[in-house]
Amino acid sequence: MTATGTTLVIGATGTTGSRTAAQLIAAGHRVKAASRRAAPVPDAEPVRFDWYDPSTFGDALVAVDRLYLVPPLGDSDPVAVMLPFLQQARAVGVHRAVLLSSSAIPEGGPAVGAVHRVLPGLFDQWAVLRPSWFMQNFTGTHAHALSIREDGIILTAAGSGRVGFVDADDIAAVAVRALTDGRAPNTDLVLTGPEALSYDDIAATITEVTGRPVVHRPLTYEQLRDRLTALMPLEFAAMLAGMDRAIAEGAEDRTTDAVQRLTGRPPHSFRVVAEREMARSR
Repeated sequence: MTATGTTLVIGATGTTGSRTAAQLIAAGHRVKAASRRAAPVPDAEPVRFDWYDPSTFGDALVAVDRLYLVPPLGDSDPVAVMLPFLQQARAVGVHRAVLLSSSAIPEGGPAVGAVHRVLPGLFDQWAVLRPSWFMQNFTGTHAHALSIREDGIILTAAGSGRVGFVDADDIAAVAVRALTDGRAPNTDLVLTGPEALSYDDIAATITEVTGRPVVHRPLTYEQLRDRLTALMPLEFAAMLAGMDRAIAEGAEDRTTDAVQRLTGRPPHSFRVVAEREMARSR
């Protein structure tokens, strides 16, 4: 890796942001850790940042030359929220930006796909990370993880469809390379684990790793949409339920070599992650 200036990690207390910040720091890079409460991150400079509060932009961008961008969660039109900040970042000399998107959302697609479309026009050096579903959805604080711990079930509308679930540590490792290598990827990268698994496969592996029975209970698209609507706006709930329906139709049944190419090592398997993460939680 090459020497760098300072990276502003937005969402530095989140799933990928915390890991990206930690890996950057471990590799000797300077980090400003941005979050709404300026929460402390070991060996990083904390800074308050809120996508919906432009008064926080200026301090966050001081002495920064690259960005790790986590879009505002649950916003159906993130480009309208993010564009003023991205334009301000470019104006003050930020030259590289790495955006967290999703394997399910192509350039120009809905939500963060619109941010993907404008990023290359704003920055000469850029990358868009499009990870598949996180393995940590089953081990952290996601609804799946909670229902596994509380009820021993995983509820989806994905049927027997398979997903190339990816470890958040691997996403962060790719982010670090995209942020710090001498040449930016200047492309989008679909990130997956080493194999595509169904939710039944996930449930079976968790059962084996923990010794506690876990089953996958399929829902219809409408049932999942209605459950999610109790937690979020209807439009976003429908989009998430629609992603599950796309999984059932085979949209995420794939693996890529992007983690291997960017990091020089293979991605972690779900069994390895389950053993690591679930051992921590016991």
